[in-house]
Amino acid sequence: MSAEPQVTTTTGLPTGRWHLLPEASTAVFAVANFGFRTVTGTIPLREGTVDVDAGGVVDGVHVVLDLDGLDTASWRRDADLRRPRLLDVDRHPELAFDATAMTPAGSGWRVDGRLSARGTSTPLAVSVTATEAGREQAGIRATGVLDRRELGVRAPRLLIGHLVRITVDSRWARG
Repeated sequence: MSAEPQVTTTTGLPTGRWHLLPEASTAVFAVANFGFRTVTGTIPLREGTVDVDAGGVVDGVHVVLDLDGLDTASWRRDADLRRPRLLDVDRHPELAFDATAMTPAGSGWRVDGRLSARGTSTPLAVSVTATEAGREQAGIRATGVLDRRELGVRAPRLLIGHLVRITVDSRWARG
């Protein structure tokens, strides 16, 4: 698990624990393939929580993605990505993010945390904006760029680019 987040801003979300609505949330990734073509895919979100204290300060974020549901619209590419040399999905079926700090940035926040996969973890900073902030439901968009090598995902750069852009559009319910 991660250390206690160091938060310096409020979110405008009401106090309480917010739960991810997986069926209304998507994670999309994009990575260069063969050095010139961009491949995109989706990964289902499995679960997540955001804890907001009485002052409106986020004091916990945890999100889990289901790597077994990875889909690039090519069954052969998906099978290759699941192999031990790349994502090793049979042994490590989840990709998890736990926040460690949150600071104001532009019209949203910068959330620093740890991304865990393949039995290891690496720091990851994401830009977060609220797309909707109601009393009982909220929408949040998070974007970040990951260097796949930091998680031990090895492949020649010509085949798979080093940098993977991840965009998560998520819906949350309080309670």
